[in-house]
Amino acid sequence: MNEENTMRQVQVEKVTVNMGVGQSGDAMKKAQTILEMITEGKAVQTKCTVKQPKWEIRPGLPIGLKVVLRGEKASDFLKRAFEAKDNRLRKRSFDLQGNFGFGVHEYIDLPGVKYDPTLGIRGFDVLVTLKRPGYRVKKRKIRRKKLGKNHMLNKSEAVEFVEKRAI
Repeated sequence: MNEENTMRQVQVEKVTVNMGVGQSGDAMKKAQTILEMITEGKAVQTKCTVKQPKWEIRPGLPIGLKVVLRGEKASDFLKRAFEAKDNRLRKRSFDLQGNFGFGVHEYIDLPGVKYDPTLGIRGFDVLVTLKRPGYRVKKRKIRRKKLGKNHMLNKSEAVEFVEKRAI
């Protein structure tokens, strides 16, 4: 990879922190408190899209929470989340487009977070979306274009980015 070319540099677009609760009510409020405490962002409810009678869920029922972090908040949270995972990720955590994700079993594994007995113990997932400068071309509303094959990220470039810069 050519380090001189600024258009080839890999960047973190966003970090999405998910927490599946499975039910609404008191458990959802506790999970929302935990998620807002560890991310310092606003949690948004995610709603079910399928019907599963065995699990007692139906479309439109809130079953989880998420927080999307960008910029400085995203990089700060990502460093703390890597420390909770002992700065190790598996190769299978990366997809073919260069994004990656991992789970943290307990929120108290994050450095600087204290256990609150009223909230209980919950885990969460961290999903990281990577990009290069110029990715806006495929998402803009007017004159949307496809990205060239050479400009797209792949798994090996994402692994190299995480090894060199993020950890």
